[in-house]
Amino acid sequence: MSNPHRHCFTYGSLMCESIMFAVCGMPLAATPAVLEGFSRHPVRDEDYPGMVPASGSTVSGVLYHDVPPAALARLDTFEGSQYLRITVKVKLADGGMLDADTYVFRPEHAALLLPGDWDYANFLRDGRQRFERRYVGYTRL
Repeated sequence: MSNPHRHCFTYGSLMCESIMFAVCGMPLAATPAVLEGFSRHPVRDEDYPGMVPASGSTVSGVLYHDVPPAALARLDTFEGSQYLRITVKVKLADGGMLDADTYVFRPEHAALLLPGDWDYANFLRDGRQRFERRYVGYTRL
């Protein structure tokens, strides 16, 4: 019998374990990971980033292990219409590779992406509280 749980690579607000917990409704094991072939950018007028394919680029993030289907469904709702869930291969700190789901910014919304890399430290310092007030409350379904 196959395991319906999936790994999920996050690269923005969901790297913050408390936000991931609020969205998924459960704690999840997490480790650092890197995704090659993509770049992460700020989204205009938002505190969260978008990620798009970009040859030669890498994105550092957090890999959540064994995410159950119900949590993935909540993530799909949380990410909304700007994002598409795809399966990618991420690199772990020990050099190992794992398949993981991640959310990429849909091409039709690419005009909203700003140049440069989104800054996680800046998000934690300046944007997290605003983001949580604006988005995390939706999870109380």
